[in-house]
Amino acid sequence: MSRKASHVALECALQSHPNMVILGEEVAMSKLTIFDITKQICDAVQTRAEKEKYHGVVLIPEGLVESIPELYALLQEIHSLHRQGVSVDNITSQLSPWAYALFEYLPPFIRKQLLLHPESDESAQLSQIETEKLLAHLVEVEMNKRTKEGTYKGKKFNAICHFFGYQARGSLPSKFDCDYAYVLGHICYHILAAGLNGYMATVTNLKHPVNKWRCGATPITAMMTVKRYSRGPGATPIGKPALHPATVDLKGRAYELLRQKASSFLMDDMYRNPGPLQFEGPGAEVKPFSLCVEDQDYMGRIKKIHDYLDKVRSIVKPGCSQDVLKAALSSMASVADVLTVVSAPTFNGQLPL
Repeated sequence: MSRKASHVALECALQSHPNMVILGEEVAMSKLTIFDITKQICDAVQTRAEKEKYHGVVLIPEGLVESIPELYALLQEIHSLHRQGVSVDNITSQLSPWAYALFEYLPPFIRKQLLLHPESDESAQLSQIETEKLLAHLVEVEMNKRTKEGTYKGKKFNAICHFFGYQARGSLPSKFDCDYAYVLGHICYHILAAGLNGYMATVTNLKHPVNKWRCGATPITAMMTVKRYSRGPGATPIGKPALHPATVDLKGRAYELLRQKASSFLMDDMYRNPGPLQFEGPGAEVKPFSLCVEDQDYMGRIKKIHDYLDKVRSIVKPGCSQDVLKAALSSMASVADVLTVVSAPTFNGQLPL
């Protein structure tokens, strides 16, 4: 679950050790096509078959379909035609040639799901698009092809798909979840008592014991951008406020740990069952793995930036040498240029507020 961000898939992989996990952020960064992903899975199946291992688990996030470039572009075309009032029966006939070719290549069940009306935020109904079955179908076709060509000599490929989104949402909260929710509620009380609105309760330092957690409140507008939606060719784009997405940090410690263990997960069958939730005893204080391995949380990193700025301010002051002043100007100008580029509007229309 969690739509386009793959935080849940990453945490589940670190907890349960599947043979393979495909994160949407990896796919988007490397611009992997549906055929690239299919090949990756097929290669993994073939490699395991050579070791007489005819079983395996592949974990994928529900938002993967919107991270695959050609499928995302196809969805954008379909959603654009929806906005223009084109009926579902006539959408395929109005697709561009390349989009139509891709649409016809896909199996019938996924075509029907891609034609569903988008959500209110213009995103696809991801929970209704069975990406896992699409990948299973494409992998089966490719493995059958390899078998006929003689490049694969293992047992016939057979996939069993499971969608655990709603089971996960309906499970019991952990002790950490309960403590976290209780503290958030306590902060909300103080926000209301202070007569404030438009704020979101925040808790940082979560990897440490509860008595070291830091409570605060953040203006919701500080976390927002403006997304531009066009209602058709020639129409004036409409700006709608939206929260800036927080995706998996591919340079973070949690992802680095996953990459380090990827080969072992693939071949060594290190499957792990964390067991039922405990509210007291030795297993009660378990926290999300991806939270515990990071050096600092989001707000902790912001505080570190402020510490660096304070240090620069203490060094660069009236009386400092010309060399120090020149070095500071050059460095800060470079930092400002880089941050300007990084925070510039992205291709999907997100603009700074």
